[in-house]
Amino acid sequence: MARDARDIPLDAPKGRRQGVLPRRPANRDRFGRFTEAIARAMGTPWFLIGLTLFCVVWMLFNSFAPESWRFDSAAIGFTALTLILSLQASYAAPLILLAQNRQDDRDRVQFEQDRQRAERNLADTEYLAREVVALRLALQDVASKEFIRAELRTLLEELEKDRAEEALPAKDRE
Repeated sequence: MARDARDIPLDAPKGRRQGVLPRRPANRDRFGRFTEAIARAMGTPWFLIGLTLFCVVWMLFNSFAPESWRFDSAAIGFTALTLILSLQASYAAPLILLAQNRQDDRDRVQFEQDRQRAERNLADTEYLAREVVALRLALQDVASKEFIRAELRTLLEELEKDRAEEALPAKDRE
């Protein structure tokens, strides 16, 4: 039974089956975030307290519970508890190393970004220093208020002198 062209939504890509979602690429970072979460949790005081309480309850139960309920004998050194703690430690060490490697990678990227930012800041600072020097040199060529006032006074004195000479009769000028 062929589908009518009106049944296919216009916003669906051509050739895509109706109702089938495309597969998302596997998130490669998911395991890394998982290992970091475990490493972060293992580094807390609550984890150590919980692990200590677990071991104490385990040893108390297998020491004082009725003989038929015990599953790990104190006489042979709590072998099952030792195996569980060894298994936990054998998984904890690589997970912590993975998390540490990821942190090293982040630190390396952050260091590179900081270095680039420092280079840009240095270049900007050097540019601004050159601009300040150029402004100082340009300001040396600019007339100051005092210089302009002195020049105006000189011009005013010359003008007054010229007016005074014009005001004199012609015979006094010679």
